[in-house]
Amino acid sequence: MGRRAILRLVAAAAICATPAFAAWQDHAAPPDIERLSHLAEARAAAMQEAEHGAPAKDLSAVRAVLNRNTRPVPIAALAGQWRCRTIKLGGMAPSVVYSWFNCRIGTHDGHAYFEKLSGTQHFGGALYPHESGGYVFLGGMNWSKDGPANYSSSRPSLGAETTPSDAVGLLSSIGPNVARIEFPYPAQESTFDVIELRR
Repeated sequence: MGRRAILRLVAAAAICATPAFAAWQDHAAPPDIERLSHLAEARAAAMQEAEHGAPAKDLSAVRAVLNRNTRPVPIAALAGQWRCRTIKLGGMAPSVVYSWFNCRIGTHDGHAYFEKLSGTQHFGGALYPHESGGYVFLGGMNWSKDGPANYSSSRPSLGAETTPSDAVGLLSSIGPNVARIEFPYPAQESTFDVIELRR
């Protein structure tokens, strides 16, 4: 068995051994619960914006990741290293498709955890089971030079309803070694973001 396969098995075993998850709503700020409830609406609005100005190659990339059916999988099946890229739709521009970076799904503080490891902007957060068979991502975004940013939960800074660095999304498997995380109504820049994951 190769080194990569062994590492994936170790990561999967660690995830399986973590304590039972609490409901994701117990950890999310009310505005983020509301945002996630409008995922389909945000996706449709962003696609409408993108179709009125996005380059054809961007639209092709977006459809390739959004027009695929999701399938429930155990979190252990998603453990390990991934290539990932962020696609932004609507808002300040019809579309922006970023380059590929390195991401990982593992464990942190007893929870399944997703993190983007390379590039100028990093982010990470815990993953909680969702009724769709996917996993809710509750995390924080930061510039790599600033160190990790934690999800503020129901304790946003300075009394604000939300913290700009907070991110809520839905991680779904969309095929063998392919997944996506959808972010409805991000706090900054766009109407809808999606991270495409491949390995």
